[in-house]
Amino acid sequence: MQLKYQKLFICISLLFLCVLIIWSCYPKRVGPIGPDRKQLTWEEMNIEQRKTHMASFVLPRAAELFRTWQPKRFNDVSCTLCHDIGTTAENFHMPTSHLPRLSGDWTLSPEFEKYPDTTKLKLERLIPLMSEALGKKSFSIITRRGFGCYSCHLGPSGPMFGH
Repeated sequence: MQLKYQKLFICISLLFLCVLIIWSCYPKRVGPIGPDRKQLTWEEMNIEQRKTHMASFVLPRAAELFRTWQPKRFNDVSCTLCHDIGTTAENFHMPTSHLPRLSGDWTLSPEFEKYPDTTKLKLERLIPLMSEALGKKSFSIITRRGFGCYSCHLGPSGPMFGH
């Protein structure tokens, strides 16, 4: 009987260790090759490298997602889908007032009530797509960290969850 519990303990410990190792593999290296011959993370990229990455990887993925969802509305997608007109002045800071403010409710209940399809699309497809393209973890309600709704949208009184 004791051997059975030891094996169970070892399996759970190994599983926990694997999850911990995978969890700690962020930020992912998604950018160009840096001086140390390794791909850069989003945080390590300069403004020009970030602009190139956004134009080459992030915008095409977001555009494809929005076009498949609402082709007429999102036929011509540009940087201003997410960023304000200030992008010409290279003000790419997020979150931005350019996008609608969210309720601040951690369950997003008001958003689901008012815009169920949009909220579902963004949670299930856009956030994982963008977090992967930027090499960031998706938002975790437990740690209140990672890339999520409030990485782009402001809450009722401003930035939330450290953004």
